[in-house]
Amino acid sequence: MDLPDWTLIRSFLAVAEAGSLSAAARTTGVSQPTLGRHIQAIEGALQVALFTRTAQGQALTEAGAALLPSARAMQAAAAALAMTARSRFAGIEGTVRITASRVVSQMILPPVLARLRAEEPGLQIDLVPSDTSENLLFGEADIALRMYRPTQGDLVARHLADLPLGLYAAKAYLDRRGRPTSPAELMRLDFVGQDRMDQIIRAMQALGIDVTRSFFPVRCDDPLTYVELVRAGCGLGGIFRAVGDPDPLLERIDLIPGLPSLPVWLTAPPRLRQSPRLRRVWEALAAAFPA
Repeated sequence: MDLPDWTLIRSFLAVAEAGSLSAAARTTGVSQPTLGRHIQAIEGALQVALFTRTAQGQALTEAGAALLPSARAMQAAAAALAMTARSRFAGIEGTVRITASRVVSQMILPPVLARLRAEEPGLQIDLVPSDTSENLLFGEADIALRMYRPTQGDLVARHLADLPLGLYAAKAYLDRRGRPTSPAELMRLDFVGQDRMDQIIRAMQALGIDVTRSFFPVRCDDPLTYVELVRAGCGLGGIFRAVGDPDPLLERIDLIPGLPSLPVWLTAPPRLRQSPRLRRVWEALAAAFPA
C-alpha cells in the first residue's frame, strides 16, 4: 500500500469537515473536480472507501471516520512544523514579559536588558518589578526571576546562582562613627531594620544575635528605600554583594560570618521549549548570573 501524500489528506479533511465537495471547494479555494480526484486518489491508495454519496453531500464511511483523528493529528503537526520554521527564519522578534524582584529589576537587570536589546533589536521587553509571585501558567509573565525554588510542577525552572548578602554602611557614616574592628564594636553602631516584616530579625537571631524591633532606630519594609537609607548613612544594613560591592558610597564590613545567600531561580511556562524568542531571553538572563 502506498501512503497518500499530504495534499490528498488535506483534501480528505476538507471534505469530511465541510460535508460536501462544493462546500469544501468554497472553504479551501480548490476546485470541486480537483477535490473529487483527490478523494478518488486517496481511496485508491488506501484501498478503502472513505465517503458515501448522499442527498446532502458526502458522508464518511466507518473507515473514513476511523481515519479522521489521525488525519487531524497530521494537520496539527504540519501547522506546528510551519510555525517553528517561520519563527526560526523570521529572527528573534516580538515581546517578552519578565518579572523580577524590585531590587533585581532596578539594580541588576537594566544593563543586562540593554545588552540583549543591542544584540536583538527586534525584541521588545516588558519588565515587571514585583515582590509578589506572578502566575506564569496563567500568562501574567513569560519569564520570572525568583528568590526561591518554584513549586508548580508544570513550570520549567533552573537554579542560576546563590546571591550572597553582605553587611554594608555608608563610607561617610563610618568616617563619622569609626570603623569597627570587632563584633562588640559593630553592635554599638546603628542598624537599619524593617517595620512590619521580621526577616532581618530572624536572620540575625539565626546568627546568634538576639535583637528586637526596637534595636533598629530606622525601619523600612521597602527594599529599594532600605538600600537608600543605608547609602544615606542611617545605619548598617544587609544588601546583596552584587549591589553593594560596586557602589562607591558603600563599604562592606566583614565582621559577621555566615551571612546567608538567596537563591536565584529562572522560571518559565512549558511553552519556553517551543519559542526561540523566549529561549533567547532565558539564556541572556541565565548568563547574567554566573554560578
